[in-house]
Amino acid sequence: MTVVHPISRAWVTNGGTGAQNYDEFADDAEITEIIKANASSSLGVEMPHLAPESLGKSFTDSLPDAVVRLERAKAEGKYRAAEDVVVLYRITGPGEAPAYGLWSTVETEQISTNADEPGLVIRNEDVFIAKVRERVALADAIGTLLSPVLLLQTGKGEELHAALADAVDAAGEPDATDLDGTGRTHAIWQVGPGELQDRLLALAGGGELVVADGNHRSLAAQTGGIPRFLAVVTTPASVAIQPYNRLVSELPASLDDLLGRLREAGATVTELPRVAQLPAKGTIEMYAGGRSFAVGLPEDKSGTSVENLDHALVERVLLRDALGLDPGDKRIAYIGGDYPVEWLRGEVDNGRAELAVLIAPVTVDDFVEVNLERLKLPRKSTWFTPKARGGLVLAQLG
Repeated sequence: MTVVHPISRAWVTNGGTGAQNYDEFADDAEITEIIKANASSSLGVEMPHLAPESLGKSFTDSLPDAVVRLERAKAEGKYRAAEDVVVLYRITGPGEAPAYGLWSTVETEQISTNADEPGLVIRNEDVFIAKVRERVALADAIGTLLSPVLLLQTGKGEELHAALADAVDAAGEPDATDLDGTGRTHAIWQVGPGELQDRLLALAGGGELVVADGNHRSLAAQTGGIPRFLAVVTTPASVAIQPYNRLVSELPASLDDLLGRLREAGATVTELPRVAQLPAKGTIEMYAGGRSFAVGLPEDKSGTSVENLDHALVERVLLRDALGLDPGDKRIAYIGGDYPVEWLRGEVDNGRAELAVLIAPVTVDDFVEVNLERLKLPRKSTWFTPKARGGLVLAQLG
């Protein structure tokens, strides 16, 4: 029996509701502007406290507003109801090969976070518990899951990719499409009960499923007692890993003090005659006060492969030891690959941040090694692209 199942009670977009997932933004103001420009955006439900008419309320106090917005969207025909469906998913972008996925639900009890915990769904990254609590509260309030967990099928990936491509080619015009801010088109097709659905579900659940995006959402399903979580099962051929950088809005020490503390910790610090760029693996680059530095952070010779990844060294040596900042400190912003290096330097130059930390992306080999060892990656260390878009397919709970 597969651990991947149809969506028992789905709400499928008729268009205009799609949005980036709530955790893909560098600045909350961006979310408010998107909702202001499109009141039907699912972000108005996902992040209700950032909708223009709810500004000033806390996340908890704005949950009733989320309920109203979702019910209004259904009443206005923004979504159509469907039962026992999976949904074909294709993402196409300029100069890119098509990416494929299958909207479905997956058994929450299959989530495994270490070698001693059985299960076919591997969650590989530490999380911020406050964000998990928000996702649980939202699901309880609206009785619906709006954003999927992106799962990488490792056992039957090639077969699933071919089967999804064939199914999309045979499906005709999509049921709905959505254009994202990067120019990618997200297209969906419903598939009801029958031989095709059964075959796709068997392939989607045909091996270990690695959480590529949505660690908070998957833990929220566990914490909230949700038996099956909303997922898009995708394939290795459909994704790539982009950089995941850091911005520090306010340094608790002067730049010279920071550089001195890094050297005392055993780091090599070299000022660069050029602006900071994305580095190669094994070195980070920093940009502050118009100055650029290449920094080699000291590894822990007794540490695991995960503990010596660049992102882990940044969290431990730079942020914690040199700056005294906890990973969840509000002064740290986690900036995904959709934001180029030039944008991060611009945030520093414009005074909205004091330090940009540029980190080479985790390699696919590192990602696979970590998951095979059932170890956890540092928070916000893998930015998979393309990402599944929220608000296209919803799963009603209960």
